[in-house]
Amino acid sequence: MHKTFLEYVVDDLSNQNVDSTKCTFVLPSKRSGTFLKKIIAKHAGKTIFSSSTQSIQEFITEISGLAPAANIDLLLLLFEVYKKSPIAQHDDFGSFMKWGQTLLSDFNDIDGYLIPANEILNYLSAIKEINHWSLKKDKTELIENYLQLWGNLETIYNEFYGQLISRQLGYQGLIQREAVKKLEQKEYVEINNPLVFVGFNALNAAESKIIQHFLGEGNAHVYWDIDSYFLDDPIHDAGLFIRNYKRTWPYYHHGKILNSQNNFLQPKSITITGVPKNISQTKYVGQLLEELAEENQNQAANTALVLADESLLNPMLNAIPQQIQEVNITMGMPLNQTVLYSFFLNYLDLTINKTDRGWFHKHVLEFISNPYTIILSEIATNNFTSRLAKDIKEENWLYIEENVLSKFTDNQGILGNIFPSNKVTALGWIDNCLTFIDHLKTHFQNQQNALELEFLYRFYLIFNQLQLFLAKVDFMEDLKSVKSLYKQLAGMENLDFIGEPLTGFQIMGMLESRNLDFETVIITSVNEGILPSGKSNNSFIPFDVKRDFGLPTYKEKDAIYVYHFYRLLQRAKNIYLIYNTEPDVLEGGERSRLISQLLTDENLKPYIKHTIAAPEVSIESQPLFQVEKTDLLLEDIKLFAASGFSPTSLTNYIKNPIDFYTRNILKINDLDEVEENIAANTFGTIIHDSLEQLYTPLINQVLTEDQLKGLQKQVPEVVQHHFQLNLSGVDFTKGKFLLVYNVIKKYLNNFLEDEIKQVKQHEIRILALEQRYEEFISVPGLDFPIKLKGTLDRVDQFDGTVRIIDYKTGKVEAKNVKITDWEALTTDYDKSKAFQLLCYAYLYSKKHGKSDLQAGIISFKNLSQGLFPFSEDKNTRINSDTLATFENLLFQLIGEICNTAIPLTEKVN
Repeated sequence: MHKTFLEYVVDDLSNQNVDSTKCTFVLPSKRSGTFLKKIIAKHAGKTIFSSSTQSIQEFITEISGLAPAANIDLLLLLFEVYKKSPIAQHDDFGSFMKWGQTLLSDFNDIDGYLIPANEILNYLSAIKEINHWSLKKDKTELIENYLQLWGNLETIYNEFYGQLISRQLGYQGLIQREAVKKLEQKEYVEINNPLVFVGFNALNAAESKIIQHFLGEGNAHVYWDIDSYFLDDPIHDAGLFIRNYKRTWPYYHHGKILNSQNNFLQPKSITITGVPKNISQTKYVGQLLEELAEENQNQAANTALVLADESLLNPMLNAIPQQIQEVNITMGMPLNQTVLYSFFLNYLDLTINKTDRGWFHKHVLEFISNPYTIILSEIATNNFTSRLAKDIKEENWLYIEENVLSKFTDNQGILGNIFPSNKVTALGWIDNCLTFIDHLKTHFQNQQNALELEFLYRFYLIFNQLQLFLAKVDFMEDLKSVKSLYKQLAGMENLDFIGEPLTGFQIMGMLESRNLDFETVIITSVNEGILPSGKSNNSFIPFDVKRDFGLPTYKEKDAIYVYHFYRLLQRAKNIYLIYNTEPDVLEGGERSRLISQLLTDENLKPYIKHTIAAPEVSIESQPLFQVEKTDLLLEDIKLFAASGFSPTSLTNYIKNPIDFYTRNILKINDLDEVEENIAANTFGTIIHDSLEQLYTPLINQVLTEDQLKGLQKQVPEVVQHHFQLNLSGVDFTKGKFLLVYNVIKKYLNNFLEDEIKQVKQHEIRILALEQRYEEFISVPGLDFPIKLKGTLDRVDQFDGTVRIIDYKTGKVEAKNVKITDWEALTTDYDKSKAFQLLCYAYLYSKKHGKSDLQAGIISFKNLSQGLFPFSEDKNTRINSDTLATFENLLFQLIGEICNTAIPLTEKVN
């Protein structure tokens, strides 16, 4: 491998007779300081006192005499200052959080770039005044308030700045501005050791001025990690900043030379691979690492994996092959990507959304399905989570009321913390969270689970922070504000992985790679919108104002990532660039322009290879799934036959024998869920049950117009009753359930209106409603009892003809109940409705010995079309011949189900 940049720095100092052990090194980050110390020790070849290494921020903080303030302290102080500003109407803290962080970021930029705050903030206020959206001469209260904020920005800034200085605290930009003042006024402690500034690229105005100050004093050195290939190219973004320093710094006008290196065009292997989707990238990298480890076991020690998209850390850790024994993770895992974060967030949502009716079922189910809630449930000794979930689904509770929780015993009081009866304050919620942490800590200590204990400790610190802040302020009793604060804190905090930085395979983010060189470099997610990050502009300052005042825009931010990207490639021998070929909105855009630059660079042509990797997809014809009829299964079928074949179970078999096996033999039904939107079967049940209640008093009577008009008056009350029976937890007086309630009433009223028209011209007598029929039948070839059963929705006599009527709330067409080919009856599921009608007619005929009848369906979606009668060609009557033909097909079908030689075979529709 070429000499690394840090080795070059130490060697060059030695050539200038500068003792690197006596120098103070200032670096972009502390991480590269560890590597630098190792190189200095190796160069010295003996035991020495360690050189002093500092990050640029530590160095500047020391000069300023201020201490960095925590982000949350800054936000709280900025809010207090904002509340005292002369604005007519102030936002609450929850609303302020949405824009306060952006304002803080803009203040940071203004200070870091040493811009007179009054100039830019007054300019910004004038722009807002010109651009305000009202065309009217008199401004509305909303616009007035909006413009007042911008008009008072300078006052807010000056007060905020003064408050921080009085407390000897600051944010990064303020600390830098104060450090520059100290240098200009010569109020800092002089540094006697030679200063060496190493590996910087994008400096803000304050950092630039500070470095130039020490260079001007003559006891400092500066080293840029830049290749002449980029520096000498007037338009290459990788050299944008350093070309500017070479052109504008007096230091280089006085005879000093800006040294660059010549490594980029040295022979190397660059493999660019497109991989579909993010997770496939991690799988591909895992496979690549496995191949590299097999080639050379020691190569992993000089390999770096750079995740441009840091959210891939978790899946990447699962993809690292076993051959790689040591892994050093430089980047942290954001706490808001952990399951414990979602546990507390779900608990907060559960608490916030409690209403007078109780806790909404979705929030409850989401919370009790969290793994940590399940652990707490076990600690509470009653495992209430599974029992509560079962009750919610079976009872269809839209809201969980306090009284239903009393049946769950709880030795630890955990259930009382989750579902408190009194209103929970912000501090009360935090106390409950700390209680949960205490229970979980004991559990994970017993398991000796170090990682979970580390997660708990970090959240324990967050809640202690929140508790301290809430005790100091009086504007955050609202849990929604606490939610914003909690999300912000968890988003800023990382769980740092502690490892040995000098050994093993390195996983890092883009910024952690500064000043470091590796023989093999793998970079993932090289896509637009990720690398570089694109036009994200989290600022109140418009692009043209930023450009006029010398603030960085997205163009400069892109150039920063271009530099880091090319710097990683400079000295590496083996480079693997991986991008997502199938990006979506959340995963960046098309392949990065950086890849296009590499592919179109004539100087790199001999070293570069571009491929698209895709998982092998082999389409194999899968044999149809079969279940052989063993003795045990045959016994189950016999038991089922004895309890009774229903038309539905037989049509299940016609549709797919495996459906019959799972639903009717194994009794595996669809998952129970709380019905927020009414399910089709519940809708049907309410209509069936309502009709049964309405018509039952009229059994064996000839229907009259007056009777039916009387039933119409009962409809609202009857429907309401069956709504409450079938959906006990719902409120049908408002929202979507009110709509459904009205639809059912409309259906029933339309049905009764149609019935009134019929009785004016025909004599209709109700014979039976929802009557269950059961008949034992003898199927040739089978020597065990077989029952056929079914429930007939309605049997009536229409001008002397017996009619069997089946109600359907779904759509029915005439073709569904018409038979032209009898064989289709037991093979085609589309004829299932005709099959059901014949089953009912067959059962009725067996019971009453009557074979001349009619059977049909009334569809509530097609009420205007009346009864859809079963018909064979044009004949709508069912006679003894029809029933005999059906009986033969029925016996064949049941014989097939019970035949051990015919397996239950999946049917592909």
